[in-house]
Amino acid sequence: MPAKSKKQQMAAGAALAAKRGERKVSSLKGASRGMYKSMSKSELRKMAKTKRKGKPKQKRR
Repeated sequence: MPAKSKKQQMAAGAALAAKRGERKVSSLKGASRGMYKSMSKSELRKMAKTKRKGKPKQKRR
């Protein structure tokens, strides 16, 4: 599932880095921490590799 916004894509990238051991889990906050706990590596990879061009900064609610 591709990311819907730049912020979502960036949070997925941070969570993926923590899953890979490239970043400490304690450094994650907010959405990235939730993604780390609830999503698999492959789900995070799909979301993190989304291109940012044309995406809104934040998803509208």
